[in-house]
Parts: sequence; C-alpha cells; structure tokens
Amino acid sequence: MTVSQKEKNIEDAKLFAKMTAKHQGWELNHDKELNELLFEGLTTNWNRYGYFACPCRLADGVREEDKDIICPCEYAKPDLEEYGHCYCGLYLTKEFFASGKQSKYIPDRRPE
Repeated sequence: MTVSQKEKNIEDAKLFAKMTAKHQGWELNHDKELNELLFEGLTTNWNRYGYFACPCRLADGVREEDKDIICPCEYAKPDLEEYGHCYCGLYLTKEFFASGKQSKYIPDRRPE
C-alpha cells in the first residue's frame, strides 16, 4: 500500500459493496453473516494490497496480476447472468434476491 492510501475499515468495505451493487443494479446477499465475512476479507485485502481484491480468491498482491479479481471481479457479470449470484455470493441479481434462495457453490471461471 502506498503512503497516500488510507487504511479502510469494515464500514468502508460495506459502503463500497453497497455502492457497487446499486451502480450495477444488483443486491447484496440476504446472509448477513456471509456478508460480514466478505466485508472483513475486502477490508483485509485493501489494507494488505491497496485494492479490494475478491476475498474468496488468493490475490498475488500485484495489481496487474490481480486486476481480474478486483471487486467486482470480471467474472461477476457472467456468474450473475448464469447463476443469479457471483462466485463469493456477495452480489445477487434482483430476481435471485427476490426468490429468497441462498447462493450456492458455482465453478470458478478464473483460469489457473
């Protein structure tokens, strides 16, 4: 993290996720416990790397190598279109949210 980047806290991560969901036309998961874990992971990743790397994937700490997994990751839209939620389950389509269903495991689109 560079000197100019301020450390983030959980509230910063929540605000980021809420703003991202609103901007994209998505909803945040119903599962508050899951969300808290994901917000903690986003906060940790920001404070470790200086960007909100997806908390369910291993980041390298090199922004260029991690650019595909910076939240919302480049795999989120296709996951939402196909499954109704993203890989980590933080973001849901409005339809999936309204259904009340829980997010489930989906295959990771990120190449190894």
